[in-house]
Order: sequence, then C-alpha cells, then structure tokens
Amino acid sequence: MNILRILIMSLILAGAGLPLSAAAMTPQEKGLVIAVEDDKRDNGFKDYKADAIMILKNRQGEKSTRYLRFRTLEVQGDGDKNLTIFDRPRDIKKTAFLNFTHSLGNDDQWLFLPALKRVKRISSGNKSGPFVGSEFAYEDITSQEVKKYTYKWLRDEEYQGHKSFVVEQYPAYENSGYTRRVVWIDQDEYRTLKVDFYDRKNSLLKTLTYKGYQKYLDRYWYPDEMLMVNHQTGKSTRFIWKNYTFRTGLTDRHFNKNSLKRAR
Repeated sequence: MNILRILIMSLILAGAGLPLSAAAMTPQEKGLVIAVEDDKRDNGFKDYKADAIMILKNRQGEKSTRYLRFRTLEVQGDGDKNLTIFDRPRDIKKTAFLNFTHSLGNDDQWLFLPALKRVKRISSGNKSGPFVGSEFAYEDITSQEVKKYTYKWLRDEEYQGHKSFVVEQYPAYENSGYTRRVVWIDQDEYRTLKVDFYDRKNSLLKTLTYKGYQKYLDRYWYPDEMLMVNHQTGKSTRFIWKNYTFRTGLTDRHFNKNSLKRAR
C-alpha cells in the first residue's frame, strides 16, 4: 500500500471517528498509518531553538557533562535541517554539527572541529558511529522521516500509564547500524515513549526513553528528558532539554557549512 493510499485511509478513519483497529488492515498497513499520523502531528512548527545538557555515564558510573544548543528548521517536502553547537566544557567548545535529513536517500552531515579549524563531512557509511562520544549514533539525531522506514504494528499495550501502539520499524536506507527498532507511541497524543534498538545481529543494543513531555503552541509535544542506555556496554547518555522557543525566524542561511564555523 503506497503512502497516498495510507493518507486517504487515515483521513477516512479520522473523519468517521473510527479506531485504527476498526479497519481491515494488515499489521504492515496499520504500522504505516500510525507513522503517517505521528508525522502529521509534528508538521507546521516552522523552526525552534533549545538548550540541552548532555550527561555521559560510563560502566563504572563516572559522569561527564556537556552543554549545547540546538537549532532546527522545518523543510517542506524533505527532512528537517539541524544545527548543534557545543558551548562547554572547553575541550569541546565551538564544536558544531550540521545535519540535513532527507526523506529518501542518505542524509548530509558535517562536523566542525575547532582544534583543526576544518569542516569534516560525515560519510554515509559512518551514520552508525557514535555522535561525539555519546550513546546516540549519528542516525539517531536526525528527524525521523516516514519514508526512511517500513513498518509493522505488533500490538497495543499499556506503557507507563499510557495506552500505546507498539510498532516495529525497519530502516529502508543503507548503512544503518540497526536491523530494526521497536517503538512505543501513546495513542492519545502520538508521543514516542520508548524505543528499543536492535543491532546488525538482531540483538538488543540500546533503549531510549522519553520523560516530561510539555506542550508548545497548543499542539506540539516535546520532552524535557531523553535517556539512551546501551545494554551491551553499560554506558548511557542523558539529554536534559530546556528553553524551547518556536518560530524564531531561522532560515536556510543559518544552516550551511559556513554557519558551522560562525557558530558562537
């Protein structure tokens, strides 16, 4: 079933007030309907800025902390553009990461390393590598476009007090570090609550959980906290988000390779 037919089916179901289970769909079709609805609910924010604290913890429990800023620009007809700027500590200050997500094909990603005073392009074969030493991979921090995965609804279940869809997602792009992701999405607001990542051997690699969702512009839900736990290494990375501001006037000129070097 193609995306257009799925969109039409989603509109019919919504207009009729019918639950997804009321439609005679395969698990693959239902998984795609859920993904399309999830994506639709996040459309139209235009741009946002946010500050974050990144806390890295090793197997022994030792922690290191980084302070950074995010800038995101919504792109119609393609994936979003993101700029990440590190402010502290001193050894990573002014490091900047630029990402152009694409709805199809490989994303474009660049990293500015101030010590070398050069911009390094991240190769498409390195998307599974760790993002600046964290438990997030480069592919984890891109916008999650519908066409980048195929889907399968597994079941409905209660998760942390929320009735949720449990959907399996299979990367449809090359060089992913995962065979699949299993995602818990709450059925009321379509917020992602939990993601299990399975490595290329199909073993559980990582789990990402979201906490403290807040509603912005009376429509968009964003978390206060994200925790990625690596089950195979015992390491974890926690993001604490604050100071979300939307529709700040960001444009394409704020998202190019020169903007990496100008990042302050």
